[in-house]
Amino acid sequence: MNLRYPAESPHPAVRRLVTGEFDEGPEYATYRHRGTTDWLLVHTLAGQGRFGQIPAPPGSVTLTRPGVLHDYATVGDRWQFLYAHVNPKPDWLPLLDWPEVAPGIVQLHPARPTFDRITEHLRDAVRHQHSVLPQAEQLSANSLEAALLWCDTQNPKAVQIDDRLLRAIELIDQDLTATLDVPRLARAVNLSVSRFAHLFREQLGVGPQQFVERRRLDAAARLLELTSRSVASVATAVGYADPLYFSTRFRLHTGSSPTAYRRRT
Repeated sequence: MNLRYPAESPHPAVRRLVTGEFDEGPEYATYRHRGTTDWLLVHTLAGQGRFGQIPAPPGSVTLTRPGVLHDYATVGDRWQFLYAHVNPKPDWLPLLDWPEVAPGIVQLHPARPTFDRITEHLRDAVRHQHSVLPQAEQLSANSLEAALLWCDTQNPKAVQIDDRLLRAIELIDQDLTATLDVPRLARAVNLSVSRFAHLFREQLGVGPQQFVERRRLDAAARLLELTSRSVASVATAVGYADPLYFSTRFRLHTGSSPTAYRRRT
C-alpha cells in the first residue's frame, strides 16, 4: 500500500537549544513524520493549536518527545506560542516527566500566576538567545531551566505545593527585612491565619515563622561566607534589628557563632 504523507516541514538544527515566539494565522501547520531528535516545548499564549487530536488551548504547556510525529497546527484563526527545541541535560529529564495525553506527548495546565512566571522565563530564554554575549546560550538555557522548574510545581506527578504557599515563599524571598509575621503572609495570599499556618506546616513540614527564620539565617550564612560585612550589618540585611539576638539564633541554627562560622568557611 502506498502511504502518502503531508509535505515534510523543515527540521531545525538544534545543538542544544533553539527558542522563539510565533503568532500564526489559520494556515499555520507543521508536519515531521519522524519528529526531531530533540524535545519540543510549546507554551500557548493566545488562540489555540493542536497536536494531532490533542488541543493546545491558552494556558497549556505541551512537550513532544524525540522521535515522535510532529503534526501540529493552528485551530481557528490564531495561535500565539513560545517554543523551545532542546536537547536537555540529563538532570533535566525528571522535570520533563509530565502526564501523557497521547503517545510521546505530555501536557500541563499551570495555574495562572505560575503560567505567567513560566512565560516570563521563556521570553528571557528567547531574549538571551538573540544576545551577542558569549554567555548567551548558557543564559538562555538557565532561563529555560527556570521555566521547567516552575512547570514542575504544577506537575501532578511531582510533589505539589499549593500556589498560595508559592506566592508566600516568593514574598518572603523578595525582602527578608520586611515584617514577615503569619498574619501578614496569610493576608497576602487570601487565607485565614489558622488555615495558612496549617497548610504551610502540612506541605512544607515547618511552621511559617520557622521557615522565615531559616531563610534569614541561610541568607546570613551566605553573606558571612561571601562578604566582609560586619556581623551587625549582616544581621540588619536579613531582618534582625538586634545583633546579639541574631548571633544567638545563628548559633542555634548552625552550631557556630557568626564570627566562628566565617572563620571556619
